[in-house]
Amino acid sequence: FMCTCNSQPVLKRAAAKHLIERYYHQLTEGCGNEACTNEACGSSPGFQRMDNNAAAIKALELYKNNAKLCDPHPSKKGASSAFPENSAKGAHNFSACSNGKMNHKDLQPAREDFRDLNFLTEEKVYEILSLCSETEDYSPLIRVIGRVFSSAESLVQSFRKAKQHTKEELKSLQAKDEDKDEDEKETASGSSTAMEVEPEASASSADRPSDGENNVQKFGPVEVSVDIEAVRRVYDKLLSNEKIEAAFLNALVYLSPNVECDLTYHNVYAADPNYLNVFIIVMENSNLHSPEYLEIALPQFCKAMSKLPLPALAKLARLWSQYSADQIRRLVETFQQLITYTVISNEFSSDNLVNEDDGVVAATKCLKIVYYANVLGGDLDMDHNEEDDDEPIPESSELTLQELLGEERRNKKGPRVDPLETELGIRSSDCRKPLISFEDFINEPLNDVLEMDKDYTFFKVETESKFSFMTCPFILNPVTKNLGLYYDNRIRMYSERRITALYSLVQGQQLNPYLRLKVRRDHIIDDALVRLEMIAMENPADLKKQLYVEFEGEQGVDEGGVSKEFFQLVVEEIFNRDIGMFTYDESTKLFWFNPSSFENEGQFTLIGIVLGLAIYNNCILDVHFPMVVYRKLMGKKGTFRDLADSHPVLYQSLKDLLEYEGNVEEDMMITFQISQTDLFGNPLMYDLKEGGDKIPVTNENRKDFVALYAEYMLNKSVEKQFKAFRRGFHMVTNESPLKYLFRPEEIELLICGSRNLDFQALEDSTEYDGGYNKDSRIIRDFWETVHSFGQEQKRLFLQFTTGTDRAPVGGLGKLKMIIAKNGPDSDRLPTSHTCFNVLLLPEYSTKEKLTERLLKAITYAKGFGML
Repeated sequence: FMCTCNSQPVLKRAAAKHLIERYYHQLTEGCGNEACTNEACGSSPGFQRMDNNAAAIKALELYKNNAKLCDPHPSKKGASSAFPENSAKGAHNFSACSNGKMNHKDLQPAREDFRDLNFLTEEKVYEILSLCSETEDYSPLIRVIGRVFSSAESLVQSFRKAKQHTKEELKSLQAKDEDKDEDEKETASGSSTAMEVEPEASASSADRPSDGENNVQKFGPVEVSVDIEAVRRVYDKLLSNEKIEAAFLNALVYLSPNVECDLTYHNVYAADPNYLNVFIIVMENSNLHSPEYLEIALPQFCKAMSKLPLPALAKLARLWSQYSADQIRRLVETFQQLITYTVISNEFSSDNLVNEDDGVVAATKCLKIVYYANVLGGDLDMDHNEEDDDEPIPESSELTLQELLGEERRNKKGPRVDPLETELGIRSSDCRKPLISFEDFINEPLNDVLEMDKDYTFFKVETESKFSFMTCPFILNPVTKNLGLYYDNRIRMYSERRITALYSLVQGQQLNPYLRLKVRRDHIIDDALVRLEMIAMENPADLKKQLYVEFEGEQGVDEGGVSKEFFQLVVEEIFNRDIGMFTYDESTKLFWFNPSSFENEGQFTLIGIVLGLAIYNNCILDVHFPMVVYRKLMGKKGTFRDLADSHPVLYQSLKDLLEYEGNVEEDMMITFQISQTDLFGNPLMYDLKEGGDKIPVTNENRKDFVALYAEYMLNKSVEKQFKAFRRGFHMVTNESPLKYLFRPEEIELLICGSRNLDFQALEDSTEYDGGYNKDSRIIRDFWETVHSFGQEQKRLFLQFTTGTDRAPVGGLGKLKMIIAKNGPDSDRLPTSHTCFNVLLLPEYSTKEKLTERLLKAITYAKGFGML
């Protein structure tokens, strides 16, 4: 219906608009005939009054069905509304359909009708408000708001900024009215903000302190014709009046469908970029997240906003990026409130997907605009990007067969990039610190009802008709995103297995559908390195097969547990300080690449492959890198700020240098030559600039010195080692949505797991088998014992039971551990199946014996043999 009415010629559309307004007026106020027999008329004796939202919807239905429309009763003609708060939309058309024989005595004075007022200014609103306050009748203002705020054309023209005058014009105005001119100049200079500056006034924008000030300088002020500060002042004045607030709500219900169709079918933004004013003005309403808006008005408006073309979305994001953190938070809360309200009001399931709810989808798309505004308005570092690998990762030899099977790789050109991100020219990883926390964008109720298998399918298919929340990863928590990544990895594994099976049929030779590694426990690094290097050179696609590890001479069958131990042993060996691949900081407990390591690049490539395989095979590793490593993996170079995490002592020294108030050159006597020590303690000199030993550090060039020092420590000195490491990582993850879905801190969580060990959550999620239940004596004794353990013993217990001493993404409650009975009381130790997180526990006779046996088991637990 909406599309039909808006695709008709302009005259027909105006007529439709006129009729709908009459229906609405008929429902809210009636025709005035107390004996009216029309069931859809407010004057009918049996008519059930409805709220404004319901009346708006009913009016649309009546129009669609060409329902009966009452003529105004003589007693009603010219009378003021009995329900002024409900007449926001209908008043204008009611006056239009009244005949010309009205008695002027029955009308309010013409100056209070404002019938010809088609747009609003701040001054005009205050003028009407003042008149209404004198008469204590706010219906004229309500009618004007209803008329203007329900019309996109009127809103576009409303609250325009005063045009900046030339010097000649100002002189002329001053000669005419000097006092008035002074007032105007004060208003023009006092109320403008950087986000509203006209081109002529843009030079003064740098003086405005704000959260987005750095980005105003980086991107330039966003020029819009609406006076945002004036809009805010008007809302502040009017929203305190309940009757007037209802007018805004009613107008929005009527406005949104028309705006949606304008954007969908008439390309109005391209014709007039000022059309964006509609969204700027409406979103300044601080009551949008109120319950009365959530049912109809806000979902419809979000649907309209989601139809904005990409350049308009980008402009809106840039504009909002110059708002304060509190204003950004209000926008976030508005859309989050709608999503949460819709989710908890419906019963979403695999048969009724949340992906198919237009309101939730539209609100999520709108939230994306605010998300990028939050990034743009934050602390940005856009200049320090890692260069891409010199050599492309070799393509699989199976590519041709994949194409024949219709399984050609979709992302050969790299990971997916959000179109809005491209339009804005930024990435989430460019933001050091957003205006408000990224966690504020996660909607937990939505995550709870999201069917991730279906959502992942929509993500891969990329159709217009099916929306995937994976295209808006900011709204998903790490657990949900990890599940999406798991599906991606598993499907890729099955795809590689299928390709291998078909190759076996075509070529007549038996190929392995798994990434099979057979290693000796005492030579694990050498064996793994040789095998993985061969795979990486011959066919890197094999790295995307499911990992299957076998320890030579041991009987363990790898259903997950053996792989876990393999990863742990490799990590222990590679990070062994005696090998010297990494340096270790005792104060931070973190490792960093050793710039003078004797190991070849293959060793660093191996650890990169291992990290990638751990993510790919859903294992967590006990690695301790500073956050800058994960930022570098995501394409960002290390800078001075990253030294605080990786080299805290050096960071503090350089910070003191920058803050030193004395004469740096005379007091410190340092140059642009720095000294490092190698593995044997020998000093190594490095010039940060050519002839650095001859260039003193001064107050003027100390910032340059600090930046070059950090560049050397975090990038240049370890360039060879890190490139090999990154290359290994990308061999496994280059076609994964990893970079698209996760931020650097979430990558660390994926690889290392959570350091927060909540054993109460583990107890709550544990299941029991073989005759045990949560009330069994030994189970009660068991949990009392485990809760009494220290942190180190708890880590050992986790290692023994699950194969790792870290909690998975989402915490220990996600482990789903099983405790099964393993016979009556005996001297046998507890045993475990780490592949399945199963603990086999004999029914010990006493708590003391249970504690002694359990501690012995977790302390001496290595190797896979017959238990």
